[in-house]
Amino acid sequence: MNVAELLVRCLENEGVRYVFGIPGEETLALNAALAASEKIKFVLTRHEQGAAFMADVYGRLSSYPGVCLATLGPGATNLLTGIADAQLDRAPLVAITGQVGLERAHKESHQYIDIVRMFGAVTKWSTKITVGEATPEVVRKAFRLARLEKPGATHIELPEDVAGEDIDAKPLEVRRTSYPKAQDAALGKAIELIGSAKNPVILAGNGVARRDAAGHPTVDALRRFVRQSGLYATHTYMAKGVVDPFSPLSLPPVGLQRPGAELANVTQLAQADLVVAVGYDLVEWAPSLWNPKRDKVVVHVDSTPAELDGHYQPSVEIVGELDESLSALAERVEQRKDRPAMKKMPLDVARDAAAPLPPQHVVAALREALAPDDIVISDVGAHKVWLARLFTTPVANTVVISNGLASMGIALPGAIAAKLLFPERKVVAFAGDGGFLMNVQELETAKRLGTAIVCVVLVDDRLGVIEANERRIYGRTFATEFGNPGFVELARAFGIAGFAVPTARELFPTLRRALDLGEPALVAVPWDYRANERIADKLF
Repeated sequence: MNVAELLVRCLENEGVRYVFGIPGEETLALNAALAASEKIKFVLTRHEQGAAFMADVYGRLSSYPGVCLATLGPGATNLLTGIADAQLDRAPLVAITGQVGLERAHKESHQYIDIVRMFGAVTKWSTKITVGEATPEVVRKAFRLARLEKPGATHIELPEDVAGEDIDAKPLEVRRTSYPKAQDAALGKAIELIGSAKNPVILAGNGVARRDAAGHPTVDALRRFVRQSGLYATHTYMAKGVVDPFSPLSLPPVGLQRPGAELANVTQLAQADLVVAVGYDLVEWAPSLWNPKRDKVVVHVDSTPAELDGHYQPSVEIVGELDESLSALAERVEQRKDRPAMKKMPLDVARDAAAPLPPQHVVAALREALAPDDIVISDVGAHKVWLARLFTTPVANTVVISNGLASMGIALPGAIAAKLLFPERKVVAFAGDGGFLMNVQELETAKRLGTAIVCVVLVDDRLGVIEANERRIYGRTFATEFGNPGFVELARAFGIAGFAVPTARELFPTLRRALDLGEPALVAVPWDYRANERIADKLF
């Protein structure tokens, strides 16, 4: 066999089921090897960014690295945004790119750029295979690093001449990594600090959701710790579903990137003198936003040591597998019984509102139309904040929100990946008109694959969150309004069903109709952007 065939065998050995991407001339040997694979399906996308986002969301929901492929030069540069998104959202991803032969890499050459160095800034590890015998080690290392906490992206470059070389080798054995148990001294110190605090609060982050996706009962352990401790618990946008939203100790989610906004809404966190940060990534929501005075005691509970920040200096670090650490804390903690139950304010679905529709009612209708374990992939914009704050879910890893890199354009390709991973569940791409059009070409991919996703496109002809911030800070707007195609007609041009929603009364039945089609569909919803000026208001 040649090196390209060996690389594909290594991918099969890692359990890869899908490779997302666009082939090129410099990946011809790799294309042929993928075509011959009986275990891997190659998913042709319409843009490399779409491929990277698919791998990104696939990795986040499965905890196994999603894989994307592109050729050299422009193919590789098009992957960059999706790879960076996986890196900052802590999603395991392995990118593979082609490259010119080694004899051309030292000089000016057609389409040649230093991809390894370029990707080095947005990955955990980026390397070139220059010796065919190293392929098994390179692939094993790329997958291992991508999945190790904190997960992220890695990159393998395969020059076309190396790809065609004959080789006699085999993949390395895949061995899973386990994390150590937390030290008793750290657990004891944490219990002491929690017991002496007047207003301790739990802040759960993305790490809880991803360890649960990896097969560890982390969500159950967190909820048991909340019950046993009697502490209020909030969670970041990216950790939706890890805290029971119906618990009397559950606080509203946090993640709005505006100083003071969430603390004004979540007074228990504002008044907290101690915060138990569980699986919390600083990239999700900066510590300066919830610890502005640097006066809160921090207990760090995670599988890796803390990333230090002037506003995040833990008094104790409990480092170990999250579910084991949380279970140990639950066994030792003394329950507080002085916490009044939080009042839950269910959202009402407006039946008679005229277009454009208020965000609260769109989110409420979407919640009503979906089962608890159905999946929503959010794009980035004002609608992301409305969804994150108002859409309740009792099941972790059912609402995918990018709050690390927070890149527009993720929803549609991400929904395709989610549907491939969970074909039995309903999957919705929840996108503003700005973000949706950034990767609209993947509608053809959805149609070709038969992935029955529903794209809910929120139409307001503007970049809503930017406009709201411009009005708030400068009292005027700049470069935020644009024109749109007819989205229903656009959907039908791609060969999928398109639906308009002229009134609130028609929103829920239209969503249900689209969800029950069993094929890709688009629902265009008129969105009231004027509500965005109140996006930081208390909504609970």
